[in-house]
Amino acid sequence: MGGASSLAFSTQPVDSLCARAVDEDGAIDRAGRMRRVDERELRDELVKLRAEHRQLDDEIILLEGSSTADQLLVKRLKKRKLSIKDRITSIEDQLLPDIIA
Repeated sequence: MGGASSLAFSTQPVDSLCARAVDEDGAIDRAGRMRRVDERELRDELVKLRAEHRQLDDEIILLEGSSTADQLLVKRLKKRKLSIKDRITSIEDQLLPDIIA
């Protein structure tokens, strides 16, 4: 216990250290906004999901117009389309959070 300690302490405020650590490792900057890279990735995924949603909609319309449509397939496609819509809504909420005014 008699020796000098080799620990070094920072003189920066704790808030500053935490903000920088989150900024370097995560997707949030000092103001709590998403980093541009993450936002771009979410927007790219959103474009893909919307295209897939439109494609499923077109398939469902074609199948429902057919007299020999497989109703089980139509049901599965509708369920998948709804799942994609839920993912789209989730991503939109991340990109455009509700602002309580």
